[in-house]
Amino acid sequence: MVASPQLAQDAPVVDHPSGAKIVEQIKAADVREIVALPDIVTSDGLLWPISRDPDFRLTRICKEDEGVSICGAMSYNGTRAVLMMQQTGLMDSLNAIRAIGIDYELPIVMMVGLQGKEPHVHPDQSASYGVRIIRPVLDAMQISHSLIEEPEDTDHVSGAISAAYAASRPHIFLIGRAPEAQ
Repeated sequence: MVASPQLAQDAPVVDHPSGAKIVEQIKAADVREIVALPDIVTSDGLLWPISRDPDFRLTRICKEDEGVSICGAMSYNGTRAVLMMQQTGLMDSLNAIRAIGIDYELPIVMMVGLQGKEPHVHPDQSASYGVRIIRPVLDAMQISHSLIEEPEDTDHVSGAISAAYAASRPHIFLIGRAPEAQ
């Protein structure tokens, strides 16, 4: 019999960002196209509400790097899109992001759930190697990124999306705490 892991009893209670506020910010940035693979961190608070929202068109994909290509192609006709995935898919997609977002200078905007990250720990301090390396890898690739963990972190979403499209460069939102479903 395998014992199930127990949550730390002394782990502090933390606030979570509002999924509804993130959705509002996405809309404020004139994004109506969402390209996504389900992600355990963002599904309840973002993906499922987006899938029911008539203001969005959701394209479900099988591989993250095809989402990078789809979002890049949409930018050619002025269509803004957000790609949603978890960090394992981000790591799988780095070459596509490098080619399409950096070399071809296309605005690929991603919301990436940090699966396995402890809610009360900064990503750089996570016990999960796959979480800990994300920010240093993005820094090495000079890819713009921001962290969404606290409720007030949602306030910059619209501006960061608009800046990515204005500069025609990628931006990645790292979602470290599951957004609250409203």
